[in-house]
Amino acid sequence: MSSNNERRHVFISHHHADDAAVGDLTSLLAKKGYDIRNSSIRAKPANQERLKNGLIKPEVLQRLLRMKISWASTVVVLIGKETHSRPWVNWEIEQANKQGKRIVGVYERGGTEANKPPALEKYASAIVGWNSDSIMAAVDGTDNSFQNPDGSSRSPTHARVSVTC
Repeated sequence: MSSNNERRHVFISHHHADDAAVGDLTSLLAKKGYDIRNSSIRAKPANQERLKNGLIKPEVLQRLLRMKISWASTVVVLIGKETHSRPWVNWEIEQANKQGKRIVGVYERGGTEANKPPALEKYASAIVGWNSDSIMAAVDGTDNSFQNPDGSSRSPTHARVSVTC
């Protein structure tokens, strides 16, 4: 694994209701000395309303997300209770795969096997529990394991399909 003080550029894909978990994740890793730079969108309440009311065109949001994913070396997908039903999370995972990014799923506390987005099962490099060492090993690419929410090992559902442009 790389040294803890090395900066990592990640895009944390998540359901907007899980914004607090994004902060929890970066705090968990910071406590272990990891410097995480997150390029994902965490919309303020006013912008959430604009998104909800369709005032931001999907093409505009897609362009912004593509740029932010492009900046990151790894896409981390927070697996929460509603993640599997969020079309934008699935789109971000598919876009990350198209860009050749490493894709790591991380179960939030309380996340379950049933909460994984379909694209994550198809394209994930690793899926790990809420443990800083497991998360960083997966982000760094030194661990490609697939875990259950409790951190126990499991087999991947699909062989990873990767597209490089």
